[in-house]
Amino acid sequence: MAMPKYNRNFDLTLGDIDLIEAALQVVKRDLSLGREGSRALLPKVEGSDHMREIDDLLGRLHNQKIFYRPSDAPYIGG
Repeated sequence: MAMPKYNRNFDLTLGDIDLIEAALQVVKRDLSLGREGSRALLPKVEGSDHMREIDDLLGRLHNQKIFYRPSDAPYIGG
């Protein structure tokens, strides 16, 4: 019997990514408040630090975003 393989091609919209990011923020908040119901939603991995994994994933999602900066006028941040 052949082992199943992961699908490496994803068809996600920007809205899907935003929803995933929002859900991760909610789970992270619940874990930090000690709400154990959120822990039940996460995969069971021995020795896993879910808060760190969520932070890493949120960071990778953030780093893939392209933030708009106008090129035809001086940029004034704020």
